[in-house]
Amino acid sequence: MTILITIIHIIVCFFLIIVVLLQSGKSGDIAAAFGGMGSQTAFGPRGAATVLSKATTLSAIIFMLTSITLSIFASRRSGPSSVLQGVKPSQSKSQPAKPATPPPAPQPQQK
Repeated sequence: MTILITIIHIIVCFFLIIVVLLQSGKSGDIAAAFGGMGSQTAFGPRGAATVLSKATTLSAIIFMLTSITLSIFASRRSGPSSVLQGVKPSQSKSQPAKPATPPPAPQPQQK
């Protein structure tokens, strides 16, 4: 089941990329971002929904549903919950380092 949803998710991802790239821009220049064209046209004129915009909406909804479904499946998956949970600790026996002995103090010379 997870594999099927993952395949659908990947296909929807590619379809969403293609549909978004095929859409034409709303002819808003950089001035629209800073309010140069007025507040009513800052996001472009609102026209009738085209087939591409409907396909974008539908594929975005399917993308969100498959994403949520895959995350639910991943959280309910049985097995180790951590990547390192199944790793056995190393069996090497190491000993602590020996403390360094200070060098002997210099002897005073006798004359």
